[in-house]
Amino acid sequence: MNQIEQARYLRQHMTEAEQRVWRHLRAHRLSGEKFRRQHPIGPYIVDFMHCGARVVIEADGGHHNGNAGDAVRDAWLKNRGCTVLRFWNDEILQNTEAVLEVILMTVTRRASATPPAPLPQGEGRKTVETGFL
Repeated sequence: MNQIEQARYLRQHMTEAEQRVWRHLRAHRLSGEKFRRQHPIGPYIVDFMHCGARVVIEADGGHHNGNAGDAVRDAWLKNRGCTVLRFWNDEILQNTEAVLEVILMTVTRRASATPPAPLPQGEGRKTVETGFL
């Protein structure tokens, strides 16, 4: 199964905690922000991602407790400019509003700190002194 097929499978077989988070994130429901679910990024598929702010949200079950693979994955994502938020499934199910508050606060903070994407080569007005305006 390739990565795209795996992501589709995961979208169809979400845990109860993932379904709860997605219910609040989908269709710009969280303060108008756009999220993706089961989003492939590099060699990984993350549970949820806000691509503009580069915030990854993971809903973790018991099998993630002390998982060395998660540390490697988090380091890889952080090295590429992502902030990784991990929540236990129980935390999501029992305290959904607090989890959503942390997500929105992180996205808002990151979005305001993220510089705009550079213009493609050749775009913009040239000036002799500074290059581009």
